Amino acid sequence: MALALARPRSISLLGWLRIAVRLPAMLLLLLACLPLYYVHRLLRLHNPWPRVFLGGVAWIAGVHVRHKGEKVHRGAFLLANHVSWIDIPALAGATGTAFVGHDGLASLPLLKTLCEMNDTVFVARHDRASIAHQVEAVRSALSDTGALTVFPEGTTSDGTGLLVFKSSLLSALEPLPAGIAVQPVLLDYGPEAARIAWVGEEHGLDNFLRILARGRAVRLTLYFLPPLAGADLENRKTIAQAARDALSRELARTQ
Repeated sequence: MALALARPRSISLLGWLRIAVRLPAMLLLLLACLPLYYVHRLLRLHNPWPRVFLGGVAWIAGVHVRHKGEKVHRGAFLLANHVSWIDIPALAGATGTAFVGHDGLASLPLLKTLCEMNDTVFVARHDRASIAHQVEAVRSALSDTGALTVFPEGTTSDGTGLLVFKSSLLSALEPLPAGIAVQPVLLDYGPEAARIAWVGEEHGLDNFLRILARGRAVRLTLYFLPPLAGADLENRKTIAQAARDALSRELARTQ
């Protein structure tokens, strides 16, 4: 199991050299994108720079992304499995999507700023009193960005299977906003999934550095499955189950 891979592992000298190249490259990309981001924001223009930055982060990290299937281009709520931090820049680079993230991310100033630039919606998982506000924020983000991704597992898996989908994370889809498609997306890292996964007791920073230290490319295939329809969209529980079933079938087919 991937839990065994959560033990700390040393990074070779060559690995540290790769990190020393990739981290500054990411910083330079951020510095290049920031002025352009604020110019577009000031002029109230469509802002492509979060997508450019996040897609560039994935590329610098050595991620090779392939797409299969037809993705919904406007008005899509994407339900995806979650394996690593790589999921976010890779999926954003491919689709321009914003994300639903837990409010713990908002406690980290730099990360919060970067998330907000990509229109991240922060939700408080344990604050039931704020659900109505969170639902409104999610629907507003769907209207503004055109695509919003949630990871219904609520945490990362080892990439070889799926965890239970938490329907509570889909409260904003009940009832489903008009004109919004619900599309399952499978992130498949192939035979390397367990080595990419961020699971067990591994610290997030350790996983981040471990991926940057890799010499081999990270090969990720995004499978855009058909949007849910009919009775599958009846409520958040049917949506969660139908999306999980679709992703599970596709994952079994690819293995």
